Amino acid sequence: MSDGQVVVALDVGGTGMKCALVRPDGVVVRTERHPTDAARGPAAVVGTILDVAGGLADKARADGLTPIAVGIAVPGVVDEARGVAVWSANVGFRDVPLRDLTVRRLGLPTALGHDVRVGGLAEARLGAGRGTGHVLFVAIGTGIAAAHVVDGTAAVGAHGAAGEIGHILVRPDGPRCGCGRPGCLEAVASAAAIGRRYAELARDTADAPVTAAEVAERAAAGEPLAGQVWQEAIEALADGLASGQALFDVATMVLGGGLAQAGDRLLTPLRAALHERMTFHREPQLVAAALGDEAGCLGAALLALDAVGVRDHQEKR
Repeated sequence: MSDGQVVVALDVGGTGMKCALVRPDGVVVRTERHPTDAARGPAAVVGTILDVAGGLADKARADGLTPIAVGIAVPGVVDEARGVAVWSANVGFRDVPLRDLTVRRLGLPTALGHDVRVGGLAEARLGAGRGTGHVLFVAIGTGIAAAHVVDGTAAVGAHGAAGEIGHILVRPDGPRCGCGRPGCLEAVASAAAIGRRYAELARDTADAPVTAAEVAERAAAGEPLAGQVWQEAIEALADGLASGQALFDVATMVLGGGLAQAGDRLLTPLRAALHERMTFHREPQLVAAALGDEAGCLGAALLALDAVGVRDHQEKR
């Protein structure tokens, strides 16, 4: 591979897009951020994605670099084989052939991936799960989703929906999940759920609800109610992760997303709770994600490099 070759990588969210030019060895040589403005509608968002990707490719060439592929990560349900964004509530996509649209516009090979799966890919190859072979990346934010990565490849599933660990049933009588069923892990232990639970028990009617990070801080400071809510979330997460370990038998679980920023306030009690749930299963190493919000772009780039047959990046970084 020439040192001048780069991948155009975009990580598209409901609010903003994180964009980068990434070398085959995983080194980022340029970063940009652009608003998604999803309220404009899916057609306008697609137009912005194509404009931003084309602009990055042009800037690469202006700097003497050669763009060889495009990688795009989007939330929701993604058919990676067909390159179609099947559905996304955050962005408004429904059956958008984003890969083909990008190829037509930029003339470059393009890979389309799910945002959590590509984040897991990056953490497994370049981040906290590097070198361990079998990794379960769990993103805990507004929702909860996972990516199961084996030897550097993330499982997609028969219908593009692998990794929905947030919809494991952990509390049959628990709060109703956004999917319509009561008691999903996401409805009990996501950052959004923790904030809702605290407000409900505190009868908090403030305009600015307490966040999960604030609940963690109050629990650490000894507030009983916050401690109760935080422990409820830890126990539910441990149940969900124990189910994940029973299914996947991974060496390492990498926790990312907003809740993982609680650091040892999350990891220390969660490790203890997971340890209690292990019987004959081998206990996985439980670690925080290492790549931060760069993971999506890096993973999108890795997916694109795989699509064009380049697979030496993780060893060289």
